[in-house]
Amino acid sequence: MVFIRDPCGIACLVVTYGAVLYADYVVIRWIILTTMPGSLWMSFHVVLFNTVVFLLAMSHSKAVFSDPGTVPLPANRLDFSDLHTTNKNNPPPGNGHSSEWTVCTRCETYRPPRAHHCRICKRCIRRMDHHCPWINNCVGERNQKYFLQFLIYVALLSLYSIALIVGSWVWPCEECSQNVIETQIHSVILMLVSALFGLFVTAIMVDQLHAILYDETAVEAIQQKGTYRPNRRKYQLLADVFGRGHPALWLLPCTSLNHASRYHDTPLLSHEV
Repeated sequence: MVFIRDPCGIACLVVTYGAVLYADYVVIRWIILTTMPGSLWMSFHVVLFNTVVFLLAMSHSKAVFSDPGTVPLPANRLDFSDLHTTNKNNPPPGNGHSSEWTVCTRCETYRPPRAHHCRICKRCIRRMDHHCPWINNCVGERNQKYFLQFLIYVALLSLYSIALIVGSWVWPCEECSQNVIETQIHSVILMLVSALFGLFVTAIMVDQLHAILYDETAVEAIQQKGTYRPNRRKYQLLADVFGRGHPALWLLPCTSLNHASRYHDTPLLSHEV
């Protein structure tokens, strides 16, 4: 388990869980229980909405506390003083990607292809996409699946909240006793928050799917390295992130055995740079 002590990231975690808890409170207390009292629809929406909240919290906690793919440090500090300037004068061939291990002058260790150094985590991360303050962690090889699941469930929760709010306005409960003013205030606030977060995470989700399907992380896009494996099928690229199980299981925030078996730390001294 990892946890980055970054003030900005911790603040974003508080905001994230605060927004989710507020959405759950408003939807359950001021929309479902006040507009559908005693009906089967009330039970259905309570269970379904909290199921989405649970999956969101599970995927988010996995993305926060999972190792994103940290490159292990050697037991003894290695001397790379003669390589600090050499690597800068040897640009990778072809499409900008190198198939060999390189040296990180900050960690002073070997790192595999597509690994990059994060200045916030202060470590090199395998297939690093970016450091996201909303999960207070890097998005890398081992937790990109959970990060994308988190984005999907936030988008679903936002859409679900907006649908319930609009439904309570279009089909109000005339017989229900409720504080109309307080209900409307909470509904408007939640509508704005849901729309803001929904649009925000949808944009990030599209960007993440583009990065996966075109096999180019955000760091590689900035460096204009191009697609890493241009001949690989899109389904295989998705399976590399979500695991080799059935696609119906890709949205479950758990690690499949086939997915976990791919991760192993290769001895650092067995590679040329």
